[in-house]
Amino acid sequence: MYVDAITVERVREFFPEVDPALFVSPHHLSDLDTAGLGFLEDGTLDFVIMSHVIEHLANPVKAIQEGFRVLAIGGRFLIAVPDKDFTFDRHRSVTSFEHLWGDFQNGVTENSDEHYLDFLRSAAPHVFMESAEKIAGHIRYSRLRREHAHAWTSRSFREFLARSVELLGYRAEPLHESFGDENRGEYFGVWERRA
Repeated sequence: MYVDAITVERVREFFPEVDPALFVSPHHLSDLDTAGLGFLEDGTLDFVIMSHVIEHLANPVKAIQEGFRVLAIGGRFLIAVPDKDFTFDRHRSVTSFEHLWGDFQNGVTENSDEHYLDFLRSAAPHVFMESAEKIAGHIRYSRLRREHAHAWTSRSFREFLARSVELLGYRAEPLHESFGDENRGEYFGVWERRA
């Protein structure tokens, strides 16, 4: 089952640079920041895949909580996150755990403009030579495309994930991990939910 926050038609609209034939229609529409995976019962899935999803969200801890909530004991959570050092996020600071945990505790469901300004400073610094009105337009477009709101190195993401799982009260262990300095792109992990 494939879940996305928007329809394939909207994806094609927001990402005209990608071959439209590559997009797949989701089976369910659900925004992880607002509705989570509320249509799924606790402990009902054998695996969950979140590949290059969590960096776009306003509330990454909530997404981790939802991923583990719907997993059965022994289920696998496959998670892949871009390592900022190998992407257009390379000039950004690592998003702190305190920031992310605070957003979870405060029930944050939407990224502030500052998240997208930080993204633009690293990915497209030339836009800051434009008028304030045009910069505001770039922020709106970044929000529509749900550009990277948060940035991690592989090691900082692994630490964030482990701390989140522990504080959320789940037991899980990594079965396999690959880091950006090995694969030149991302943190990739397969975590197993334990009893």
